[in-house]
Amino acid sequence: MTEPAIEPVTEVRKHLSEIIDRACRLETPTIITRRGRSEAVLLGIDEYHRLYETAERYEDEWLNRLADQAESEGTEGAVPMEEMAALLRSAN
Repeated sequence: MTEPAIEPVTEVRKHLSEIIDRACRLETPTIITRRGRSEAVLLGIDEYHRLYETAERYEDEWLNRLADQAESEGTEGAVPMEEMAALLRSAN
């Protein structure tokens, strides 16, 4: 992935098709600004899926580490891993 382009929302509105093409074909995300502040990022669907899968993998690894730690500390007051994962996901 290349360095992101930075575009104000007014330019994104004018050139949305080109910005989408840049994100998909050149793998260049675009940071969209409003009043000079970063507000959103437009990136290609393949990059989105890659990032999403990476985040899920790390979340699963983190939950497994928590479960291992809890197991090593004993079972008193323990919660099943599936229930803990559901609680943590609902908190986000």
